[in-house]
Amino acid sequence: MKITFQADADLDPDIWRGLRRREPAIDFRGAAGVIPSGAPDATVLQVAADAGPVLVTGDVRTMRVHLEDFVAYCDSPGVLLVPSSRSIGAAIEGLLIVWLTWTPEDLRNQARWLP
Repeated sequence: MKITFQADADLDPDIWRGLRRREPAIDFRGAAGVIPSGAPDATVLQVAADAGPVLVTGDVRTMRVHLEDFVAYCDSPGVLLVPSSRSIGAAIEGLLIVWLTWTPEDLRNQARWLP
C-alpha cells in the first residue's frame, strides 16, 4: 500500500505541484479547502487523521511536540517535516523517495524528517 500525502497550509504549493507533475500516480492533496491557514497544530493533525493521509509540513518547530500530545489520545497517519532550508527540488526528491520506499506503517504516529 502506498503512502498518501496531505499538505499543511504552510507547505510551499510548488512542492506538491512539482511532485504530482513528476509522478502523477502520487496522491498528494493540497491544503486549500481542507486545512485553513493559521489553524492550530492540533486542528491540522485532527484533519489529517480524519482524512487518512500523512501530513507534510514545514512547521518543524512545533508540530513534533503537538504530535506527541495528539497520539496520546488519537491515532495519526504521521507527519513528514520539511525544513524551510530545503530547496523545492530536494523536497520533491525526498517525497518521491518516501513514496517509493516507505509504507504507511513507517510513519504511523511518528514525526520524521524528510530524507
